[in-house]
Amino acid sequence: MYNDISELSASQFMTLFGLSDENLANIRKLGRIIVPRLEDYANTFYEWVVCLPEYQIVFSRPEIMAHARAEQINYWRRCFDGVVDESYLQNRRVIGHTHSRIGLSLPSYLSAMNRSMTILTEQLYQGELPIEEFLTCKQALNKLVYMDITVVSDTYARAVNERIAQQSKALMEMSTPVTQIWQDILMLPMVGIIDSRRAQDVMMNVLNRIAETRAKVFIMDISGVAVVDSAVANHLIKITKSTGLMGCTSLVSGISPAIAQTMVNLGFDVKEIATSATLRDALEHAFRLIGRSIQ
Repeated sequence: MYNDISELSASQFMTLFGLSDENLANIRKLGRIIVPRLEDYANTFYEWVVCLPEYQIVFSRPEIMAHARAEQINYWRRCFDGVVDESYLQNRRVIGHTHSRIGLSLPSYLSAMNRSMTILTEQLYQGELPIEEFLTCKQALNKLVYMDITVVSDTYARAVNERIAQQSKALMEMSTPVTQIWQDILMLPMVGIIDSRRAQDVMMNVLNRIAETRAKVFIMDISGVAVVDSAVANHLIKITKSTGLMGCTSLVSGISPAIAQTMVNLGFDVKEIATSATLRDALEHAFRLIGRSIQ
C-alpha cells in the first residue's frame, strides 16, 4: 500500500488502478468515436454548468468561461489519447492546484466529472460498437477517470492544507510579536488563549529573539489572556525558566486579582515567576535590572 500517492510515478499509478496497455487501447478506441464530438459535449456540459450557483461565481466573465471550455475539451482529448506518463500526471496535478486556487469545491468538481461521463458515454454515444465491446471500453475509461479524480483530489487537499498551515503560521506569528522596546529589553503582549502549541511557538520566538538581540530582560504581558489554568501556568513557568538559561530575566505583567487567586488556588509557587500587576510596574522593574531609571 502506498502512503504518499503524490510521489507515485505514472507506472505505479497504473498498477494501483489496474490500468493495462489493453485498457489504454480500448480508451483510444472509444476516443475515435467521442473526440470528434467534444464540441457537442462542451455545449451540453456548459448548459448544465451555468445553472449552478458556485460555477456562476467562478466563471463570472465570458472570457473565463471560454478559457475553461477550451481547457475542458483539451482535458478529455488527452484522456482519450490513452497515454499515461509523467506529463499526464503533472497535467492532472495542475488541475488540482487550479481548482484549489480558484476556490472550486471538491464536491462541485466530482459532480462535474460525473456529469461529463454521463454526457460522453450516454448522451453522445450512438451505439457504434457492439455492446460488450463498448462496456469493455467504458470500464477502461472509468479506471482512468478514477485515477484522475484521485490525483486531482489529493493535489487539491494538499494545496488547501498547505495554505491553511501557512495562514496558521502567519496568524501565530502575528499573535506572538516579540518586540525590542529598549536596548536589552524585549516585550510580548499575549492576547486570547494560550495552548500547548502556542506556548511552544512563543518559547521558540522568544529564545530566538533573545539570541538575536542579546536581551537581558523579557516582559510577557498577559492582561489580555482569557483564561489562566494549570496548563497555562505551567507554560509560563517553562518560558521563564528557558529564558533564564539564556541569561535573560523574565517578568510577567498583567496579573489581575482573579489570575493571582487562580494561580494560588492551583498550588503554584509564585516565587518561580517574577510578576507585576501592570505593564508599567514591569517596565520600571526591567529598567532597574539593566541599570537605568525613568525620570
